[in-house]
Amino acid sequence: MNNNPNYLKVAGAALNQTPLDWFGNRRRIVEALRLARREQVQVLCLPELCITGYGCEDTFHGPSVAARALDSLKLILPESRGLVAALGLPLIHDEHLFNAVAVLVDGQLEGFAAKKVLANYGVHYEARWFNAWPEGMTATYLMDGQAVPLGDLVFDVGGVRIGFEICEDAWRRGQRGVGEPPRVDLLLNPSASHFAFEKYVILRGIAEEGSRQYHTGYLYTNLVGNEAGRLIFDGTVLIGSNGKIITENERFSFREVNLATALVDVRANRLERRRLIYPYPHEEDDEGRYVYVDYQLKEPSPQAIRKFRTPSPRPATLPRYEEFVRAVSLGLWDYLRKSRSRGFVVSLSGGVDSASVAVLTWSMVRLALAELGWEGFRDQLAHIPDLPRPRNPLTDPESVRPLVNRLLYTVYQATPNSSAETRAAARALSEQLGARHMEIEVGSLVETYERLAEEALGRKLTWERDDIARQNIQARVRSPGVWLLANLEGLLLLTTSNRSEVGVGYSTMDGDTSGGLAPIAGANKTFLQGWLRWMETDGLPELGPLPALGAINRQPPSAELRPLDRHQTDEDDLMPYPVLDAIEQAAIRDHMTPLEVWRLLLTAPLGEIQLGKRQAAEYVADFFRRWSRSQWKRERLAPSFHLDDENLDPRTWFRFPILTGNYEAELEELWQAVETGRTPGSVVRLKGRRRPRFEVG
Repeated sequence: MNNNPNYLKVAGAALNQTPLDWFGNRRRIVEALRLARREQVQVLCLPELCITGYGCEDTFHGPSVAARALDSLKLILPESRGLVAALGLPLIHDEHLFNAVAVLVDGQLEGFAAKKVLANYGVHYEARWFNAWPEGMTATYLMDGQAVPLGDLVFDVGGVRIGFEICEDAWRRGQRGVGEPPRVDLLLNPSASHFAFEKYVILRGIAEEGSRQYHTGYLYTNLVGNEAGRLIFDGTVLIGSNGKIITENERFSFREVNLATALVDVRANRLERRRLIYPYPHEEDDEGRYVYVDYQLKEPSPQAIRKFRTPSPRPATLPRYEEFVRAVSLGLWDYLRKSRSRGFVVSLSGGVDSASVAVLTWSMVRLALAELGWEGFRDQLAHIPDLPRPRNPLTDPESVRPLVNRLLYTVYQATPNSSAETRAAARALSEQLGARHMEIEVGSLVETYERLAEEALGRKLTWERDDIARQNIQARVRSPGVWLLANLEGLLLLTTSNRSEVGVGYSTMDGDTSGGLAPIAGANKTFLQGWLRWMETDGLPELGPLPALGAINRQPPSAELRPLDRHQTDEDDLMPYPVLDAIEQAAIRDHMTPLEVWRLLLTAPLGEIQLGKRQAAEYVADFFRRWSRSQWKRERLAPSFHLDDENLDPRTWFRFPILTGNYEAELEELWQAVETGRTPGSVVRLKGRRRPRFEVG
């Protein structure tokens, strides 16, 4: 008699984990198990490496991490009674470390599935720590003297077959080393897949196609939040069946545990496999891959089946501007509470970059409060004493102002080169956000340092001779004072560098780069300008617009470090930002040579900007000169959030030498093409061309 259930109630839970947080990670896993049991879930999938945290980096090399993970697993085991649960951990076997998933059934450990394909590109360096498990191979792991199956396994739980694709396994589905899984009723995908713009669409396609291709139930589960400092996880949970996504959760949740459930029609999927999959797979050849578990998964009662209505999912695709603010707000929130800082300080200049950072901090407060409610908000920030309670944050936004005031401190630091317009814009924005705001005059400090230099050199400093040095000292004198205020209040200073300027070193080290976190270093200037205009007029549906941004959006970006009568703008110092961003993408993302970038630039859509051949070449050459001499600045930049696959952070995406040949041969090739109209077979140095110098400030 066939006692296999026709329906299974399944769930995935997004968890907000922290590397090496043994108590906290275990608490959240146990909470997910208890929630699942309360919801009468039969199979629960938790994220990849959720016991240790995904971002443990080189601590994975030490045997104590894997050993503590096993200790945590043993404490978690009793909480899995009454269901099947899959949760990730590192596992040492035969002196090798593997990325594994423990399969728990009714309080017992039944085996470990191992990851077959390691992510080793972009932000991921898994092959530095883990070994890939060979396709089709199985082994026996000894745990406290007991034999536990390990490897490329399928778990047959009372006739219900459960297989695995662990994160990258699914991305490389069908490629070398990743064969088709045996016929299964459920395919689980525990993942730790970092957020990037528009990546959700790909993830949804992977889950949808996996359920269609194998005619099975498919559970994809991801981490959520800022786990280790740089990567943000969006918390996607996708449950598919036979080619359709039948449920998914809300992305970018501020909750530490976020459960999504669905009812999978096992009988219908099996019918489709019998009808459509051929030839006969001869699964007896893979018999060694099967782990048979004597536990009967009970079908939900007819009343429960009738009562349970899997919601028709609304795809969680978001416009890029909305995705940006939700991702970075969540990243800031987790950085705040996990670093145990008491708030953030922003050196608010009245320009686009610092305004973006201040608005994102304000959004963080408003979004966290809207989702968690006052009690949840207060509990997650329990390390901050005496937080002011809003009267009614949902219906009375003004009542949230004291809370923003407590967590966001803005400082305008003026010199004689600061304009009245930027001062007024900074003050107006801070007032609308509800931040604490202070204005400090630092011109006398600049004068003191310049006088000391003049006495040491025995001459007067002039703008004609000492332009860069005089600009840099203004930026640097702002750093100690704002850091002092941050330290006195127990706050964290946020850096306001954007990706466009990071790429060309248009910043002062230990000046405007000062800070403990760089939340917008993954966003280019043109994106931030467009986003701020959107925040001025539209904004998030639940927050509304910020009209005070109008005064900032109307001004041309300027460092305001030269005398006002020189009318300094950033684009005069560099090049038009659309041109800069186009060059950066081609040179860094696409690895083009200066000559290739120049040719591309001549036909690139740049709006109203029209470039001649020589002007385009000047811009390309200037970018490569600035890029090659400023890598040391990128190495010293505060931790930044990874937002897409064009990040310039050398720790998470693009690695580049600090000392190089500065593209001398490549730039000579470019200029010979510009001046002769053809690419020579060999390149010789042209006289009179500028050679790059090392950036010093």
